[in-house]
Amino acid sequence: MSENQPAKLRLPDLSIRNFRGIQNLSVKKLGRVTLIAGRNGAGKTSVLEAVRIYAARGRHDIFEELLRKRYEFARSRAGDYDSVLDYTTLFYGRNASPDQTISIGPSDKHDQLHLEITKARELTSAQLDLFAEIVSLDSSLQALRVTYRDSSAMIPCFLELPDFPEAESFRRIPRTLRRKILGEADLPDPIACQSLGPELPSNSVLAHFWDNIVFTDMESLALTAIKLTDMQIERVAAIGEPKNGRLDSGGRRIIVKLNDFITKVPLSSLGDGIVRLFAAALALAHSRNGFLVIDEVENGIHHSALKGFWKMMLEAAEKYNVQIFAATHSFDCVRAFARAAAENKDADGMLVRLDKKNGQLRSVEINKEQLRIAADQDIRIV
Repeated sequence: MSENQPAKLRLPDLSIRNFRGIQNLSVKKLGRVTLIAGRNGAGKTSVLEAVRIYAARGRHDIFEELLRKRYEFARSRAGDYDSVLDYTTLFYGRNASPDQTISIGPSDKHDQLHLEITKARELTSAQLDLFAEIVSLDSSLQALRVTYRDSSAMIPCFLELPDFPEAESFRRIPRTLRRKILGEADLPDPIACQSLGPELPSNSVLAHFWDNIVFTDMESLALTAIKLTDMQIERVAAIGEPKNGRLDSGGRRIIVKLNDFITKVPLSSLGDGIVRLFAAALALAHSRNGFLVIDEVENGIHHSALKGFWKMMLEAAEKYNVQIFAATHSFDCVRAFARAAAENKDADGMLVRLDKKNGQLRSVEINKEQLRIAADQDIRIV
């Protein structure tokens, strides 16, 4: 590949079947930066989650993060909730039956990731030994089979949580031991993928990201982001120490020096918008040669800064070989994206509008030329 030739996209198109509220969705073309637009409940977040699962190659950690974030836990026969993850919520209609398979990936089926529920007896002997003293094999213990190309892994799961004290025993199994026997060693390496939003990352996570890029060529990207606002910021620094070794403990934080102030101020004190811009740039810098996923991308960013934001993201995505997937329901955000993409002849931007018709989800792809026309004539396209 020549130096001037753009790198191939890891996901040139996207197919999702039987995942969450998506029975069958085909997006025929993705861009290096793809903005997914649609009304609330259209399935935008589910598409972003599917991309993250694909990037992780179906490793257990991604399911744990997504299910816990939505408080999706299994229900015991007694009707109580526990901390055991409810994998049925991943399947369309919550129909986690052996005859329904989730598939995520490009239209080329060879490169798709597949998830299916199978019987507990197909677990490895080490996995069965883990549960042998807790539940019988004719109980609700099942397995989530993850398949990618010629590799597969089996994740033990409960479709219905057993009665206590069985559930209590399951909870006492050390987390590290559960992870050790999940059988993920044969899966290919995951694609680097950072996720942002809709909430802001903690101060200490931002500081950790900043530490990793300071004095590198990517530092300028974060500085460009915060200068999209009217704040006159001279310098940025990370201070403090992690508490108990935890990045989310609040010990580390970002401070900035403003032109008109002698003292330094916390970045977070300047408002969510500037933090959001800074976080997006840091997340992109940490997604080099991989994916960046942003939900409710416009959150906190003033409409006057959106065009500059998209200009920065379109240019940086190409420079650092990042494929960006972002979701919005804001027309201001879509219009700013269209104008930024239209003004950059080298930008590979694509708008995907999700619509529901007769209960079925469909995508409408709007390419760069169509975006240019819409921007020139101020046509509302979502």
